[in-house]
Amino acid sequence: MKYPGRSIVFSALLLAMGAAQSLADEEMPEMPEIPAALATVIDGLAEEKREYLMEEGKGFAGTWEKLFVRLRGKSLEEVEAFVDAMQYLEDASKFNPETDMASIPLNTEAEDFNSWKLMNPRALATQREPGPIHLSYYARGGRGGVQTFAGAPVAIYPEDLIAGDVEVAIVGAPLDMGTYYRGQRFGPQAMRTGYYQAGNDMATMVNPSKVLSIVDYGDIAIDNMSTEISVHHVRERVAEIAKTGAVPFIVGGDHSLEYPDIAGLADVHGKGSFGVVHFDSHFDAGKGQAHYITHGQPVYRAIKEGHVKAENFIQVGLRGPWPGAWGFEWMRNNGMRYHPMAEVEKKGWKQVMEDAVREAREGTEKLFISFDVDVLDPAFVPGTGTPVPGGLTMREAIPIVRALCTESEMIGFEIVELDPLLDNTYRSALNANYIMHACLTGIAMRKTGITDGSYLSELSTEDQQPGAGEEALEAGDAEEIDPDYGRPQP
Repeated sequence: MKYPGRSIVFSALLLAMGAAQSLADEEMPEMPEIPAALATVIDGLAEEKREYLMEEGKGFAGTWEKLFVRLRGKSLEEVEAFVDAMQYLEDASKFNPETDMASIPLNTEAEDFNSWKLMNPRALATQREPGPIHLSYYARGGRGGVQTFAGAPVAIYPEDLIAGDVEVAIVGAPLDMGTYYRGQRFGPQAMRTGYYQAGNDMATMVNPSKVLSIVDYGDIAIDNMSTEISVHHVRERVAEIAKTGAVPFIVGGDHSLEYPDIAGLADVHGKGSFGVVHFDSHFDAGKGQAHYITHGQPVYRAIKEGHVKAENFIQVGLRGPWPGAWGFEWMRNNGMRYHPMAEVEKKGWKQVMEDAVREAREGTEKLFISFDVDVLDPAFVPGTGTPVPGGLTMREAIPIVRALCTESEMIGFEIVELDPLLDNTYRSALNANYIMHACLTGIAMRKTGITDGSYLSELSTEDQQPGAGEEALEAGDAEEIDPDYGRPQP
């Protein structure tokens, strides 16, 4: 007998089905030998139920072996009831037009239906000349005044961006309805008030705040009762910034924002005209859920709608249990490049980083970076809703982000999934600000003519001793010893 322990009817069914494959499996392993008693019971099922059990049973139980254990010792009636229960769960999970709402109705009679996103009419606003507004009472700022992203002045309208020749507009997007673990809406607030927002980058000796014209563009209005409604307004505001020539830096918020951020940039720069480097522990290309947009689906939707080409989409840092083999097959089938942490183990971080930077520039010079803070190891960012151990260190993340922003024509950057409610320290917001500053540094480097992403300042990497000290001493540039320094003078 070709299949020992299996009946002739059951064996024929297997041959007819070929290798029945679950959607979640890369390749179904060969079915192990079925206990003879169970095979006899299965043969007694009606053909339709028998076929359904063999198509869906493994996926339901997890493995063939677990399915056989679940069915072991059961009578024909009990096995049939098991199959009926499986079918019920599948059918009941689907949309039922008789009992389910196809869409959530809104009160269109509400007088304030659109009030949450209305632009303030200029006639009601403070009259002033267009341009960035410096809010600090103090001449040097920094320790007083109103806290802003990167300690930058504020801009309110597109005319402010144009009048100020603004190169980077940092805007908050406090949306967290696309995730099951809330709190990301406080990400912009945490990064504005967090330690280290601006200043010199010691590795390159470039200060983006001095090289670039940067502003805080406030927060985008969010209807935190509806992600579907909010993302359309986010898309409008991102496009509004891009149309002025400024580079939008979006501070989230959850990763649902990647879809409207990419779509808004595509509205201005053109569909398929730029690449995306997506730093994340998850690939966020899920599909088939009840909602079209969640923090686990923006990649699929952005590619499905043609805003970015899959071959210009690069994943970095994937790890953990999701996705399974089916997700990697989907990426392969669509020409997407990916660099999971497993590849880092195999090739080393230096090689993976070089590949990611090179691939980001293939096909287009324009680049958008989507940085989910959970790509970092939870040791560095505990404040995120979906932490996964084994991630990037800050020492790895900062150079690659800086290099990408140095070697590419940046048209946008987002940092998302910072949930300060999950971190009773300041480290999550601190590190998120350092990541954003790395990209600002890269853009500033490019503006000054530095296009090598691996550039490091000789001043901060070589002390040149003892020669430098000896030369300074001869030239009179070294400090003179003064035993009375800091003491009251008579």
